[in-house]
Amino acid sequence: MNPLFKQFVVGLASILLVSAAPVQAQTAKTPSATPQLLVLGDSLSAEYGLPRGSGWVGLLQNQLRKDGSIWQVANASISGETTAGGLSRLPDLLKRIKPRLVIIELGANDALRGLSLAATQKNLKEMIVMSKKSGAEVLLLGMQIPPNYGQEYTKQFARLFVTLSQSEQVPLLPFFLEGVATRPELFQADRIHPNEQAQPILFNNVWKALEPYRELLKTN
Repeated sequence: MNPLFKQFVVGLASILLVSAAPVQAQTAKTPSATPQLLVLGDSLSAEYGLPRGSGWVGLLQNQLRKDGSIWQVANASISGETTAGGLSRLPDLLKRIKPRLVIIELGANDALRGLSLAATQKNLKEMIVMSKKSGAEVLLLGMQIPPNYGQEYTKQFARLFVTLSQSEQVPLLPFFLEGVATRPELFQADRIHPNEQAQPILFNNVWKALEPYRELLKTN
């Protein structure tokens, strides 16, 4: 495991454990007749420490507009969010926003706090199933943690995203921070949260993973 990645995750864990109540970076809005894409994530998707609209979610909306798509992106990400928190908020989000596509970027905070991986997997599965039952497609964003959390725990954490992707038949981005985690120049002063320069890389990671849904995103 790259030592810079290890430093990033250990530092993130220390901040999460002493952080105050999570702050929502961008409020999801009530839907219109326009097709909606819902992003449900944590600080990595909530524009933590970034100018409004400069995060990867904003870049995704810009790309859709550039492509002539009328889809709107609703960012319901909250800093510090866990899978349990996401699961508790999802029913209302699905009811209000009525998304046709849901991107789930959760699980890292569970692992960094040493929570049960079985519970994390169960929560993610319920979110996937709930989203699909509402009529939405799903993209799952995976994360990784360094081996200092224990080799077995680390392997099981990475594996649970793969298992869910296969069992629930949803596309998976194996590692959301690919191309960012080992590059210190791509982090804010806290050396934990990706900076503005890192956002195009995160966007490209997600955009590639959205390949199965590109035609859907062109529809009305």
